[in-house]
Amino acid sequence: MSVEQPQPWTLRRVAEAVDGDLVGDGEVVVTRVSPVGEADDASIGFLADRRYLAGAQESGAAAFLVTPEFADQVDPDRPRVVVADGHRALQGLLVAMYPPQPPVPGVHPTAVVGDEVELGEGIEVGPYAVLEAGSVVGARSRIGAHVVVGRGATVGEDCVLHPHAVLYPGAELGDRVVLHAGARVGADGFGYAWAAGGHQKVPQVGQCVIGDDVEIGANSTIDRGSIGKTVIGRGTKIDNLVQIAHNVRLGPHCAVAACVGIAGSTRLGTGVVMGGQAGIIGHLRVGDGAKIAAKAAVFRDVPAGETVSGAPSRPHREFLRSRAAVERLPKLVARVKALEARLAALEEA
Repeated sequence: MSVEQPQPWTLRRVAEAVDGDLVGDGEVVVTRVSPVGEADDASIGFLADRRYLAGAQESGAAAFLVTPEFADQVDPDRPRVVVADGHRALQGLLVAMYPPQPPVPGVHPTAVVGDEVELGEGIEVGPYAVLEAGSVVGARSRIGAHVVVGRGATVGEDCVLHPHAVLYPGAELGDRVVLHAGARVGADGFGYAWAAGGHQKVPQVGQCVIGDDVEIGANSTIDRGSIGKTVIGRGTKIDNLVQIAHNVRLGPHCAVAACVGIAGSTRLGTGVVMGGQAGIIGHLRVGDGAKIAAKAAVFRDVPAGETVSGAPSRPHREFLRSRAAVERLPKLVARVKALEARLAALEEA
């Protein structure tokens, strides 16, 4: 999403925006937020993790945004804003300092708009975008360059479709949905039947429905249902390069990291979290609040609230115990060889 370039902020204003405690000169001016190791005299350096403390001590930042444990470990001659929750404060400050740019209403002359397309008030349609017949775009939505909104597809209000995103025919986006560059929503699922000596395509005639406040990362793909619906629940956030197959249903407020694959007809409950490169086979159920660790391979249902890891996945503590046992194997092998040698010597005697 495009953002406005930040204007100069006094440190006093920063402290008010994040509900933090100001230590030092509140009239110091900053124009951006930077990692402490990259900050200069126009930056407020962010520090909420001990791993970056060395960089903070050598930082060129004009001021610091820090948590209490680090407030006395940065240069005492430079002012700072102390906050209880660093990452939450950072989120609030970035929203305040870098507000999103509103759409620039209008349809670019190179855009192609089909018959009976419905365009809401204040929308922006970029260069070479294609809005096929019967599609609907809600008020204040932004359609980027080379975006395709398929026949009969629906885009809700205040959505942002970044360049080269594709919404297949009949797909539906709720309000405030963000599709990043190259995202594909509503493509055919991987459905084939073996017949006459080959793979015969099963027509994919279902829908793909994306709820309100969903964000879908660059080059992620979400298939339409085979005969039913693929549904992404409201507030769910999907990273780049994720594949979600036909008839999958994600509940509200899930978080899915990059390179995840979810096979057909699987159901995820509310607030499920999946780490990068995790995979789930088809027709499983993952309960509310479950967590699936990075690179986990899930072959069976996951109960609500459970954390699983490994391939095949198992409860996380069980996986850690098994990994610890594997790490001891070289010593155990050496010990067995030594015992075998002693036994052989005893038998010879």
